[in-house]
This record gives sequence, structure tokens and C-alpha cells, in this order.
Amino acid sequence: MQEPEEKKIALELLETEQAYVSRLHLLDQVFYTELMKEAKNGKTVPEEVVKMIFSNISSIYQFHAKFFLPELQKRMEDWSCNTRIGDVIQKLAPFLKMYGEYVKNFDKAVELITFWSEKSPPFQELIADIQRRKVCANLTLQHHMLEPVQRIPRYELLLKDYVRKLPPESPDRDDAEKALEMIFMVAKHSNAAIAEMERLQNLWAVYQRLGLEDDIVDPSNELIKEGPIQKISIRNNSTSEKYLFLFNNMLLYCVPKVIQVGAEFQVHLRIDMDGMKVRELNDTQFPHTFLVSGKQRTLELQAR
Repeated sequence: MQEPEEKKIALELLETEQAYVSRLHLLDQVFYTELMKEAKNGKTVPEEVVKMIFSNISSIYQFHAKFFLPELQKRMEDWSCNTRIGDVIQKLAPFLKMYGEYVKNFDKAVELITFWSEKSPPFQELIADIQRRKVCANLTLQHHMLEPVQRIPRYELLLKDYVRKLPPESPDRDDAEKALEMIFMVAKHSNAAIAEMERLQNLWAVYQRLGLEDDIVDPSNELIKEGPIQKISIRNNSTSEKYLFLFNNMLLYCVPKVIQVGAEFQVHLRIDMDGMKVRELNDTQFPHTFLVSGKQRTLELQAR
């Protein structure tokens, strides 16, 4: 007699979870523990660096090894009299929010490994030594660290499949659908955390190019567009190269600095969106020109 499809998927969930827990064990109990020990002895890198690389991997490992895997195992042993996993996953899903922190930190962690491997040969040697062990299966630390980043999308796929294969009258249908919705929200949560972090990093980079002027630096701003522009001078009939930054709430009219120390641009004028008007001009001498007028003043600009 053939196993029902949904049981096969539940078993696949269990098997991948076992493999995943041994990967987490390797990251937390081997890499993290041994690198931390050497850092404490002052032989490799500062302890802070090791903590920054591994983020909250210990909490993730403890959660899967002590809670989720045993619950799944118990459930699969009782499958014949309790054919469901939706309730177990619902209990687990809220804890998966802690992945947000790990996922957000991932790129930084990889950069730190690269940077300190070049700076500290003993650090690089210790990582290489662990990587040579059989348990690492010829894969690098970075490769193993990617596993938690990919785990939640994996749950989502398996659970989607599970829900699809459930018979309509299955006692697990409601729970499994609710569990899938919860996992979906967690995945969205960690993606949103990454997107928000990237937005802030890009914003900060722009602020640095502008010399971090106090009245401009605001985390809620959004950069919409930036680029070079020609300023038309009516008086002497000429143009000069300027640069615009358009935010959701203001337009910054900047001058590129000749000597770029610290900032790349100097902000000459800030025009608030509130009350700003843009009008196209039909100027035969200067094509692609437009007027930008704000409460502060009016500029005549030419695009490429």
C-alpha cells in the first residue's frame, strides 16, 4: 500500500529538519564555540567580532534542537492515530520571527569573515581547520551560514505542497492553512526587515555624499531620483553643471565639490515639495528646459 502524499511531505519536513539541526549544531556548537574560545584567549580576533558574525544563531539552534525537532518527531511517530502537523507548526511559527535578525545581519557577517580572514591569519587558519573536518562536507563556513537564510522559504514551499495534497475532508486542513499563512507572514517580515535596512543604508550613503547636513538627515525620507542637471543663467546666456536629489518631501539643488573631502556635493538650495511647481519651457536655444519654482525661489534647468 502506498503512503498518502501528505504523509510523504510531512516526513520530508521531518528529515530536512533533522539535517538542518545538525547544520545549526555545526554553526553554533562548533564554529561559534571554537572561534569564541580562541577570541577569548586573544589569539585571533576580538570577541565582539565573533558575536557580530554569528548574530543570534544560538537562540535559533536551541529552538530547533530542543523544541521544534522533538515535537515533529513525536508527531510523526504517532502519525497513524494523529494525522496532522498544522497545529505543531502554528505553535512554532511566532518563534521564527527571530530569523529577521539573523537574515538582516547575514551580508555584514560575510563581510566580517572576509575582512578578518585577511587581517588575522590565525582566524583564517582556525576556520580552514574546521572546514577540513568531515562534518563540514567540503563546504565553507559562509555556505553553512546561508542555510538559516534559506530555511523559512523552504518551510513555506513544503507547507504549500502539504496543503495542496491534503484530502478536502482532512482534519488538518484548517490548522495547516492557518500555519501556512503564519509562515508566509514571517517570510514577509524578514524580507521587509531586509528591504528597510537596505533603504536606510542607501539613504545614509546619500546623506554622507551631501555632508550630513542636520536639517536634511531624516530616516523617514525616501530618495526618488538623483542626477546631473544644467543650470541656465539668463544673464550671461550660459549653462553650468549642477546636481539634483529629489526626495519625497524636498528637492535639493547641489553643486559638485571640486575637492571631494568628506562630502561630494554642497547643498545650495532646498525647495520643499509643499507648494513646489514644475513647468516645461519651449526654449529653442535651450531644449529640454523647465522651471522649478518653490516658496524659496525659481530655477531654470536643462535636462540632457
